Amino acid sequence: MRLSRYFLPTLKEAPSDAQIVSHQLMLRAGLIKQEAAGIYAWLPLGLRVLNKIEQIVREEQERAGAVELLMPTLQLADLWRESGRYDAYGPEMLRITDRHERELLYGPTNEEMITDIFRGFVKSYKALPLNLFHIQWKFRDERRPRFGVMRGREFLMKDAYSFDIDEASARKAYNRMFVAYLNTFARMGLKAVPMRADTGPIGGDLSHEFIVLADTGESAVFCDRKLVEMPAPGADVDWNDLQSIVDRRTSLYAATEEMHDAARFESETPEADRLSARGIEVGHIFYFGTKYSVPMKAHVAGPDGKDAPVHMGSYGVGVSRLLGAIIEASHDAGGIIWPDAVAPFDVVVINLRAGDEAVSAACEDAVARLQAAGKDVLYDDTDERPGGKFATADLIGVPWQLTIGPKGLADGLVELKRRATGEKISVPLDEAMARLTA
Repeated sequence: MRLSRYFLPTLKEAPSDAQIVSHQLMLRAGLIKQEAAGIYAWLPLGLRVLNKIEQIVREEQERAGAVELLMPTLQLADLWRESGRYDAYGPEMLRITDRHERELLYGPTNEEMITDIFRGFVKSYKALPLNLFHIQWKFRDERRPRFGVMRGREFLMKDAYSFDIDEASARKAYNRMFVAYLNTFARMGLKAVPMRADTGPIGGDLSHEFIVLADTGESAVFCDRKLVEMPAPGADVDWNDLQSIVDRRTSLYAATEEMHDAARFESETPEADRLSARGIEVGHIFYFGTKYSVPMKAHVAGPDGKDAPVHMGSYGVGVSRLLGAIIEASHDAGGIIWPDAVAPFDVVVINLRAGDEAVSAACEDAVARLQAAGKDVLYDDTDERPGGKFATADLIGVPWQLTIGPKGLADGLVELKRRATGEKISVPLDEAMARLTA
């Protein structure tokens, strides 16, 4: 992609109302544009990152056995009346009446709709276990939307819903999502700590938040340091027996400030392992049993031929919120530092003298070779001054910068910079290509 033909409206200064680093950098780097309070347009660079995050989430859901579908954003109010949540949910729900006076709502979550889909098609325990997920835009009318995509009103979310014949099976489904989340966030370069959580308006008696530690996090968290140091379980786990993995993590203390018990923290955690930090919620999982299946009559015939309500769980990931969380956890004074897996481009090729034939030819050759190797490449072929080009490359956080200029080229050298470390080396172009395509 040639930068001269791309749409990348960067800003030198962040708007004064952008209070946290991720909001400031997302605006400055041209990832988003605010259209209304808590509602953003996703510009090309931001959309590329969003799509990569979404794909990682999708792959890990499918690896754990979930099946993708897509539900509409508008839901019938009558479904929520069946579950008893329509009046209880509160002013965060955007209620709508269409031209035929039908009451609708812009879905903040989908427990009722997925239960309606399930009960319409599944009648026997032989179709279980089942986990259905989708990735969809949602709306919650926050009283005070702030912090950019971290607390917006419209947001992209992955929500999955499990259906099982009994509690024991449902808890196995819960464990699969627990492990899938650990793998998901690790692939994005994040260390997410599962913490016991309040179930809130979703309901149920078992819930965990997944918290990413960041100095600028939205809330205080307290945990055993060993949880942060644990590696992700990985894809080669036994998906039918995950209890030991879950037990290992849930046996150590971890709590947000709302659930924190200082006395318990001190008694259960050695002083050297006590970690007090700031954190950002990026995922939330719930087991709530028959909370929705009983009032909505989502029953299946069991092995004995008798109908019984299914046991359910729901599992959310804030896909759009993850961009903010990643930036909060990975940035410096120059701008964003994207982990490789979610970066909008793998390499930015910087032409230091756009009108020079030899330099332009070398840049074109580098771009072609990188693209042939499957790399996403941004080619800065603009006539901007070198300082401006370097500043833009740092701001947008592309993992590698390959700089080609007339002086270096005359000596047969190009400059390769790793954004995360700031390390720069001058090497022949072929060696740079080998490093970038290894």
